[in-house]
Formats: sequence, structure tokens, C-alpha cells
Amino acid sequence: MALKDYNDKRKFDKTSEPKGKTKKSENQLIFVIQRHAATRLHYDFRLEMEGVLKSWAVPKGPSLNPDDKRLAMMVEDHPYDYKDFEGNIPEGNYGAGQVEIWDSGTYEPLDETSKLSDEKELLKELKAGSLKFILHGKKLKGEFALVKMKNAENNAWLLIKHKDRFAKDHYDAEENTLKTSKVTKFLEEKKSLKSSKKK
Repeated sequence: MALKDYNDKRKFDKTSEPKGKTKKSENQLIFVIQRHAATRLHYDFRLEMEGVLKSWAVPKGPSLNPDDKRLAMMVEDHPYDYKDFEGNIPEGNYGAGQVEIWDSGTYEPLDETSKLSDEKELLKELKAGSLKFILHGKKLKGEFALVKMKNAENNAWLLIKHKDRFAKDHYDAEENTLKTSKVTKFLEEKKSLKSSKKK
């Protein structure tokens, strides 16, 4: 049931995205952040729980600056295998555009006193609308929180960096993207196509 929305939105004969199946990591829970040029450029923030990737679309991208409270819109669960997905989603398909992995690694709950397993603790916090966790990524490290916004849209959350030794005064996810990025190339081609049509 968890992946019904994901599967319903996709035509697997037309997209190379993985089919929705549940799967789990053997040891630590994983996270992945995908940079996605669709209608608009955004970052997909995904946390493994219950054999799927709980997912949020972060328009401005994650930040290591605690003052940046990034809007994160919760979207449908994605299959575990989506953690490796990069490439093009063809026109006419849901989320059409270019996808690349921006960061990945493992994560764990911040609460060390919990008697629950890591996953059960995270699920409890997710249900309560306040997740606190530690990311062990290549770019994103340290403590973060995902907090559900009250009185806002049902799926609106905030992604916030805690003040710790990994916090920075200034951080722009775009400045921390590889120069060889296929998503950037895709966006540049789209832009030049638009301007040549205007001529």
C-alpha cells in the first residue's frame, strides 16, 4: 500500500525509474538527496523507513546554516531502489526532467535515550510531526530536524540544521554542486532552447 501512489503516477514502460517494491538496508538506515530539474529545480530529500524512502521536495535545497528554515513539502513514498536513480524522466511522465544524486549516506535518530529501535523511534517522531536526526553524508553532516508546520498545508514541513560543529554561516546547495552536473547542463539546454524560440 505504501507505494501505491508512487506506482499509480508512473508509466514504467516509459520511464527508467525503479518499480515500487519495499526493501531494507542490512545495517544502518540510508538517506539520499536528489537534485531534480522538473517544472522547477528542487531537491528531493529522502529518508529510509519501513522499507521505503519517506520523501520531501525542498525547493531551495538543504542548508548547513541553522538560520535557513527550508520549506520541505512531503510527497509520496518512493521505493528503496530509488536511492540509486539518476537520469532522465521523459516528457509526458510525472516529474519529467533530469535527476542526479546530490548527496547520500546513513542517518540515525538524535534521541539516544529512546528504548525503541532507530527505525521505530523515527517513525514515532514522523507521526508526531517532529523528526530529529543525524546525517552522515558527504555534504550534509550533523544534526537536523524536520518539523511539520502547524496551520499550513497538510504536507508542509521545515528542514532545519541544528547548531553544531558542522553548521555554517552561509550555505547554498547550488554552490556545492559538481561543475560536471548533468542537471545543470539540462537546465542550460532548456534555457537556450527557450531563448532561441523567442528570436
